[in-house]
Amino acid sequence: MQMKKHQHIATSLIGLILSQSNALSQNLTGTWLGAASPYAVLGATTVTNTGNSVITGDLGLSPGTSITGFPPGLVSGAIHTNDASASQARADALLAYNGLTALMATGDLSGQDLGQTLTAGIYRYNGSAELTGTLTLDGTGEFIFLIGSTLTTSSASAVSLINGADAANVAFRVGSSATLGSTSTFAGTIIADISITATTGTDVRGRLIALNGAVTLDNNNVIVPEPSSAILLLTGLGFLLTRRRA
Repeated sequence: MQMKKHQHIATSLIGLILSQSNALSQNLTGTWLGAASPYAVLGATTVTNTGNSVITGDLGLSPGTSITGFPPGLVSGAIHTNDASASQARADALLAYNGLTALMATGDLSGQDLGQTLTAGIYRYNGSAELTGTLTLDGTGEFIFLIGSTLTTSSASAVSLINGADAANVAFRVGSSATLGSTSTFAGTIIADISITATTGTDVRGRLIALNGAVTLDNNNVIVPEPSSAILLLTGLGFLLTRRRA
């Protein structure tokens, strides 16, 4: 009887672990952003560009009405200014933001510089996060950064992807605003509660999404990453025990 009880508990635990792992593996796979997926840049109040920025993907604004600097900036996709598409994209981006917020971190980097080598995981900063030098993301899987307040990258800093790491599987949930330093290179989708500023010459393979404020551009390249063809399966004890808060 005791053996059967232990077997039942073990079976239930395995089922819970697998369901949690599978749910988490969908966060950054395919269309995790819903209608916001094709947007390279999405702002709320304004989108302002200086110089010859190139946006590979859609450009949108909702509920604001002022998109300026295109041209001379170029957009490969559509421009949506406070229309149904932009409104739905913002709504889906907010759902994604809240979904990321609900995740339990597998690592706490509070007080540490982002300039280090990390494997796949869910990393938390209780306050602000800063990148000086290079953040190296190593290996396949999902890299999620839950940042309590601001995200700041220094000039000429970089996010490097090695050993199968994919910009489509990198997300930064920023509790206030993000500022990307001049001539820096960045990989991953930023969803900021307030605003995002990309300073002169910053290149982004990802998305810049500001839920309640402005996106400011200056001679930038922003390219929507193609989603990975393979469905990601997260491994490791930390991922297996990750769960969403109610």
